[in-house]
Amino acid sequence: MNFIISGKNIDVTPGLKETVEKKLGKLERYFTPETEVIVTLSVEKERQKIEVTIPVKGNIIRSEQISDDMYVSIDLVEEVIERQLRKYKNKLVARHKGYNTSHGNSFRKEFFEPHEDDSIQEDGDVHIVRTKRFGVKPMFPEDACLQMELLDHSFFVFSNAETNEVNVVYKRKDGSFGLIEPEFI
Repeated sequence: MNFIISGKNIDVTPGLKETVEKKLGKLERYFTPETEVIVTLSVEKERQKIEVTIPVKGNIIRSEQISDDMYVSIDLVEEVIERQLRKYKNKLVARHKGYNTSHGNSFRKEFFEPHEDDSIQEDGDVHIVRTKRFGVKPMFPEDACLQMELLDHSFFVFSNAETNEVNVVYKRKDGSFGLIEPEFI
């Protein structure tokens, strides 16, 4: 695996680099040697954040973890990536009944073979536990943001009065708002 490690507001020391490569290197048994692992370490106030992105054909395996200690964040991100890989593997095996080269050259054949870690099965099925129905009245995106705030939700679905399409407004991590509009392809 090829590690591309960078830092924002932090010097990537040899110790940090070694820890990242050692922890994420455990995943090497799944990937081909030319697979890129993009790692960004950053510090904002007291928050120590690591972002890991592993592009594989048609998909991205990604995790972002934040804690008070960068080494704890590194441990957390490794656990999440490993869990994602187990889920992804189960889906691929179920869909294609085994190894298939159409997944690109990102995964080794061994990825699809049973492994002792696979005894920890993740339930990859999606279970909808509640269906909610509500009347949708046309409103402007700014009004939808206000309604979302009043309801104390992180998103709000509405009919856009300008376009007559169903849109979603959502609260971003930085406190600003986002708007999702459909684009039919």
